[in-house]
Amino acid sequence: MALATDVGEGLGPWRIADDEALLGIVTSANVACGFHAGDPVIMRRTCEQAVANGVAIGAQVSYRDLHGFGRRYVAVPSSELTADLVYQLGALQAFARLAGGGVGYVRAHGALYNASATDTEHARAIVDATLGFGPELPVLCQAGTEVHRLGEAAGLRMVSEAFVDRGYTAGGLLQPRSEPGALLTDPDEAAARAVRMVTEGRVAAVDGTEVEVRADVLTVHSDTDGAVEIARATRAALEDAGVELVPLR
Repeated sequence: MALATDVGEGLGPWRIADDEALLGIVTSANVACGFHAGDPVIMRRTCEQAVANGVAIGAQVSYRDLHGFGRRYVAVPSSELTADLVYQLGALQAFARLAGGGVGYVRAHGALYNASATDTEHARAIVDATLGFGPELPVLCQAGTEVHRLGEAAGLRMVSEAFVDRGYTAGGLLQPRSEPGALLTDPDEAAARAVRMVTEGRVAAVDGTEVEVRADVLTVHSDTDGAVEIARATRAALEDAGVELVPLR
């Protein structure tokens, strides 16, 4: 089981999270690759910090949407999106290697993550980019989504992700951020829910429905209020429950 978070999501002098603290807690880092956030200096520094802490480096690829932080759907053709994703993978790989590591997995960010759950064309772009760049790399996504289905069919290793700090719909997808119940900010509540997702494979949706989840990786969003406390509480609760936390490789 891996515990992951999103890092490297600043730009120039601006930062939105305490990456250094988070990289001392989690086992895997979803690193922004410059298209929704991040720049060369931040990418290099983040990779160096991850390697120093023994944290796996994952490429968090996105639509080309710096102004919208990657949270806006972009109607880009699949072939063009594939090229954008390979570009991001290559950029992060360069900095990861300079730091003495390497890109260990692939994960979509924001609107691309949500779109690829149901959009065959954009799910295919993630799969094609991974196949072209490094078919040995695992792809992190929610189980049962379109990208999960296409990746498995293509022979990729698909790793199932669940979310410590995000609300779920009755259909098992993420509650949109603009709607009630989208975020959980209480560390103890989030940690208890994380343990249940791992040990029971279930989570309560925002409407109270019990939803089945597969959790090979648990993710805490670094821009959630109290993210460091949530990550710390989650790690402690999982370890108390006997769950071994390792980097995603």
